[in-house]
Amino acid sequence: MEYTDNHGVDVAIEAVGISTTFGICQNIVTAGGHIANIGVHGQSVELHLETLWSHNITITTRLVDTVTTRMLLKIVKAGKLKPQVLITHHFYLDEMI
Repeated sequence: MEYTDNHGVDVAIEAVGISTTFGICQNIVTAGGHIANIGVHGQSVELHLETLWSHNITITTRLVDTVTTRMLLKIVKAGKLKPQVLITHHFYLDEMI
């Protein structure tokens, strides 16, 4: 929250599928914000409606697929989306295991 001066983020993306990251998304999303849950959850997670209900939060879920890949690549190629500003870490393939 310190990065947003305690205002929170407009969109929080949960892409890991674990309780901890889903909880972080709930804690950092601002009023009127959106949680995009694309992580595949193997276990139940807590949804804190006691704090979210009055904040008009939208939560969407979807499995990652290739339906929008062509459109995404066109947007990147046109320079409308700059992926370099979204990338925070680089990993070698052998570090992923």
